[in-house]
Amino acid sequence: MSKPIDDDFDYKAEVKKCKTIDDVMGKNGLIQRLVKDVLENILEGEMEEHLGRNKYQRAETNDSTKKNYRNGYSTKNLRSSFGDVDLDVPRDRNAEFEPQIIKKYETVCTELDKKVISLYAKGMTTSDIQAEIEDLYGITISPSMVSRITDKVMESAVEWQNRSLDKVYPIVYLDAMYFKVRSNGKIMNKAVYICLGYNMQGYKEILGSWVDEAEGAKFWLKICTDLKNRGVREILIACMDGLKGLPEAIKTVFPSVNIQTCIVHQIRNSVKYIASKDKKEFIKDLKCVYKASTEELALAQLDNLKDKWGDKYAIVIDSWYNNWSHLSTFFTFSPEIRKMIYTTNTLEGFNRQIRKYTKSRTVFPTDESLSKCVYLATMEIIEKWTQPTPNWGRTLAELSIVFEEQLNDELA
Repeated sequence: MSKPIDDDFDYKAEVKKCKTIDDVMGKNGLIQRLVKDVLENILEGEMEEHLGRNKYQRAETNDSTKKNYRNGYSTKNLRSSFGDVDLDVPRDRNAEFEPQIIKKYETVCTELDKKVISLYAKGMTTSDIQAEIEDLYGITISPSMVSRITDKVMESAVEWQNRSLDKVYPIVYLDAMYFKVRSNGKIMNKAVYICLGYNMQGYKEILGSWVDEAEGAKFWLKICTDLKNRGVREILIACMDGLKGLPEAIKTVFPSVNIQTCIVHQIRNSVKYIASKDKKEFIKDLKCVYKASTEELALAQLDNLKDKWGDKYAIVIDSWYNNWSHLSTFFTFSPEIRKMIYTTNTLEGFNRQIRKYTKSRTVFPTDESLSKCVYLATMEIIEKWTQPTPNWGRTLAELSIVFEEQLNDELA
C-alpha cells in the first residue's frame, strides 16, 4: 500500500499557480514537493516489502520473536538538486529496516554529489562550489561537506591508480609537475609525476600519477617498478625532458627501452647560454643538426657547429655531444614517428589542461587533496580521448619491424 498524496495537495491547482521556471524547479517549487511525495511512497513500498505485508495488515505468525511492526516515522532533511526536501522515513520496531532509495545517514542525494564533484573537477574551490550550489538550488552546504562529498572519489582514484595495464606500450612520456602543498605547517613544493602512453591500438592513456616531494632516481625507480607490477612488460620508446635519475631508473626496470630526450627542452637549455646578439644565427645553425635527415648528417652538422661556436659556447656544444645517445634516438625512425617522439609536447599538452583545472588552488591543504584534484581533472580530460592517433596502423607497422623481437608475441 502506498502512502497517499496529501489531501491538501491539488496537483492541477498547483500547476496553474506556476508562472515561472522557479515556481516549478526553484526552492519550494512544484518539483521539490513532488520529489518528497515520490520518495516517501517508495520508502513506504520498501517497508512493506521488508515486513512482508501491507500497512495495517496483521502478521500471520504467532511467534512473537518473528513479529515486527511499524514504529512511526523519523524525519530526514535531504539535500538535492531540487532543494532541501524534508522526508518522513518509516521505522520498524526491531530497527532492521534498511532503506535503499535513500540509505541510512545519507543526507545528500547522488545527483547533487555528482554535481559537486563535477564542479570540483573543473577547478572550483570549495567556497566557490558552496556559493554555486546555493545560487542554483537554494541549498546551503558547508565547505567541509563539499570536501566530504569529493572525498568519496578517493576509493575510485585508488582503484584507478592500481588497475592492471597492458603488457606493451610502444611509446610513453614521463614528466613531473609542481604544486604547492601545506605540510607540517609549512608550504612545500610537491611533484606530481605523470606517465602517458600510447597503447597497441594507438589510444592515449594515462598510466598513473604519483605525488612526492622532489624528482630523483629513487622515486622514478619506484614508479617504473609500479608499472611493471601492474602488468607492463615492454616499453619500446620512452620520451622525457632530461629528468634527473629517470634514464637510469627506467633502464633498470625495462632494459630494452629506447630513450629519447626532448629536443625542444635541449634547445631551450642551450639558447639560455647564448648572447642575444648571437641567438638568431646560432639557432639557425643548430636547426641543421636536429632537422638532418640521418644521424650521420646530424653529427656532421654538430661538428660544424662546434667548429664555428665551440670556442665561445663550449658548454652548450659539449652538452649536445654528452647527451647524444639519448638525443639521437628519433633519427632511427620515419618523419611520422620522429614527430611523435622528438618532443614531450603530447604530455605537456595534458599538463597544461591539468593546470587549467587547478589554477584556482594556489596551495593544497594535503597531498591527498592534490591527488584527488589531479585525478578528477584527469578523468575530465581523458573522457575526450575517444579516437586513436592518426595513421596509427602505419606507425605500428614500422615499430613492428624495428622492434620485431619485443612485439613478436603481441602481433602473433
